[in-house]
Amino acid sequence: MKKAVMYGAGNIGRGFIGKVFSEAGLEVVFIDVVPEVIAKLNRDHEYPVKLVSNERICEVSVKNVRAVNGMDSAAVAKEILNTDIMATAVGVNILPRIVPNIARGIDQRAAQGKPPLDIIICENLIDADKYLRNLLENTVKHDTREYLDENIGLVEASIGRMVPVMTDEMRGDNLLRVWVEPYEQLPVDKDAFRGGLPPIKSLVPFSPFGFYIRRKLFLHNMGHALCAYFGWQKGYKFIYESAADEEIAAKVKAAMLDVAAALYKGYGIPKKEIEDNVYDLIARFGNRALKDSVARVGKDPIRKLKNIDRLAGAALYCIEQGTSADNIIPGIAAAFCFDNEEDEAAMEVQKYIKQHSIEKAVKKYCAIEGDLNSRIVKQYNKMRD
Repeated sequence: MKKAVMYGAGNIGRGFIGKVFSEAGLEVVFIDVVPEVIAKLNRDHEYPVKLVSNERICEVSVKNVRAVNGMDSAAVAKEILNTDIMATAVGVNILPRIVPNIARGIDQRAAQGKPPLDIIICENLIDADKYLRNLLENTVKHDTREYLDENIGLVEASIGRMVPVMTDEMRGDNLLRVWVEPYEQLPVDKDAFRGGLPPIKSLVPFSPFGFYIRRKLFLHNMGHALCAYFGWQKGYKFIYESAADEEIAAKVKAAMLDVAAALYKGYGIPKKEIEDNVYDLIARFGNRALKDSVARVGKDPIRKLKNIDRLAGAALYCIEQGTSADNIIPGIAAAFCFDNEEDEAAMEVQKYIKQHSIEKAVKKYCAIEGDLNSRIVKQYNKMRD
């Protein structure tokens, strides 16, 4: 039986990619560092995934799985040496920490002349393939670099499935249980594969893949974040409450349509196709069964406000394409109003604004100056007033 290595046994790893691999008939080997998760995967060799929507709830079992401790570099390298496909879902900040283990496995594949290996990168980062390749080039042995270039496919993916943070109540009697929405498409960079497209039904190969990366970050992630920040201002606890609020829904829709216009101009994808995705996302934000919280989706505004991320990045992309960003600006201002005392990053932003000014905060966190800075400041002051 063929094998897949899934680096990261978190909600996306188990709730999405691991499930997709398993349903394709692959043995799935999770790499993780949480002892309880590793032990239970190796004891049960399966775990439950609950598919939840406003219409129905059902549970399926993901089978033929096991786990290896990510702290055991030799064991991880051995799994990578003998795998047929691989994916990562660990978070952008964790990627550098796992590179030594991946590099060790690639070194061994090169030494033994193994066939090409494709690594699907399931992280929210534009140019994630270039980022990971640079890390690997600086870590693999010198003699492995040619093998890395010719035989290791670093495949960007766009993770559209929404998975909330799991609570003890949601896990119930199984710490491995994950709740997810039914949506299960996995767009991937068609041009990045080295070993050919794998026969996995959920894959959506596409080129140029920059369209899907920007659609995910600037449409999906931005719209989701705006539901959180506008919802926080109204005291909502759950994202579905924000999505059900007509005023918030109208603001979010307008901002997403600004991005849709920029994507249409940038890539020439049929406008209706992009706008249909907007309406589909807005409906999915209203999934009550997910119980996704405003606090979780709005968490860490420092990262979300960066000029390459979902808020400022979306506005700058629209301006770059020569289209309007007018409806995104209030969302950026709302992120600066996110004063969740339980969120360390949010409190850092609030402290900086108090000690300096909102103008300087927009410059610091968004790297935005000039007219766009002034327009964000104007919206912020209006909200605060």
